[in-house]
Amino acid sequence: MNIQKNQEYIVNIIDNGYEGEGIAKIDNFAIFIPGALKGEKVKILIVKVLTSHAFGKIIEIIEKSKNRQEVDCTTYKRCGGCNLRHIKYEETLKIKQNTVQSLVNKTLKEKIEVEKTVGMNNPFHYRNKAQYPVGLNKQGEPIIGVFANRTHEVIQIEKCLIQNEVSQEIAKYIIEYIKKEKISIYDEKTGKGLIRHIVVKVGMKTGQIMCILVINGDSIPNEQNLVKELLSNFPNIKTIIKNVNKKNTNVILGHENINLYGDGYIEDILGDYIFKISPLSFYQVNPIQAEKLYNLGVEMANITKADTVFDLYCGIGTISLFMAQYAKKVYGIEIVKEAIDMAKENAINNKIDNTEFFAGDVEVVLDELINKQGVTADIVMFDPPRKGLDKNTISNILKIEPKKIVYISCNPATLIRDLTSFEEKYDIKKIVPVDMFPFTSHVEVCALLELKNYQ
Repeated sequence: MNIQKNQEYIVNIIDNGYEGEGIAKIDNFAIFIPGALKGEKVKILIVKVLTSHAFGKIIEIIEKSKNRQEVDCTTYKRCGGCNLRHIKYEETLKIKQNTVQSLVNKTLKEKIEVEKTVGMNNPFHYRNKAQYPVGLNKQGEPIIGVFANRTHEVIQIEKCLIQNEVSQEIAKYIIEYIKKEKISIYDEKTGKGLIRHIVVKVGMKTGQIMCILVINGDSIPNEQNLVKELLSNFPNIKTIIKNVNKKNTNVILGHENINLYGDGYIEDILGDYIFKISPLSFYQVNPIQAEKLYNLGVEMANITKADTVFDLYCGIGTISLFMAQYAKKVYGIEIVKEAIDMAKENAINNKIDNTEFFAGDVEVVLDELINKQGVTADIVMFDPPRKGLDKNTISNILKIEPKKIVYISCNPATLIRDLTSFEEKYDIKKIVPVDMFPFTSHVEVCALLELKNYQ
């Protein structure tokens, strides 16, 4: 059948893809349809045709899936922040498990069965960090919100069901202050205007709040008055920071932080440990699930007091400290120096003395540790960025042959790709998805590898 743009078809949805989109086939030709669910019959309009597949949009749902639910968010369609809100939560967990299983089946020699996705009891208001772009509405008034899906247009948001509620209240308060003081808003097309972003970090267990104002300049008009008003209305604010970012860039935070109030950090509790969090350091945005993920990783590793552990891409040392209580020694490596400074402080504050942290590129520092200093490890844990591991790091890990590898990943595609490099020497024992970002298509994965024939 010759499928053409702007044609209408009635199709059966046979599966859901990685982004939660529905998949249909017409004469064995794949059609991807955002918002459609497996088991549904829908009338679609073809919007794009490529050589191997096409994209359609729903005109009408003829037969609805039992897993479809009413969307509870007014900006859901335009925002794209949580693209699975139309699906019942339990079903989203199955979709994520199937996504990882599909990658395993296509790529790995050993067709291991992916375990059920570890979900949340209450998948609402779970984010401890909110990053609100500031823009202007059609009337020229300052607004906070989110960028519209695949654009830089700011959509005003009254209520977000995944952000912490106090973050939203603080951001709205600051916007009202900006209006009252007639403070200019940054325009990325011209590079002019002052206020770029409002960032709020919340310690979910401590209740401590960090408020960051990202500006395209050096000062905010009447900034001490803003500080006074914020503290009077939100007594849990522990620190207020002015972050200077004058570059024409998509990166939200600049490198210069000036404390307007407090000492520039907050603390939160994860497991049995207190962690110090600064503006630039990475800390998991869903600490409830992060605790489950780290406990899962530590359990998989089954660390003993005889074991030396490498923790690559260690951030502020969260999982390093989780592992240190069981290990002989833990070496953490992270490229962001500020995060390593925090990791060292976190170890001292938690009275842990068997960790050593290095600031630098994992590829370079690991190479030096192994090949110049002769350091080796019994267990290697890593949680790399979305692009996964580089070839040199894989080669060095294979060289020292740790008895166990625990690979935590925010990108199942690069995880499974990297696992193929280890298959010859290692058995892949477990792959467990963890739902760090409910109602989005993102899924974190924890995998355990064991050295073959290890005695």
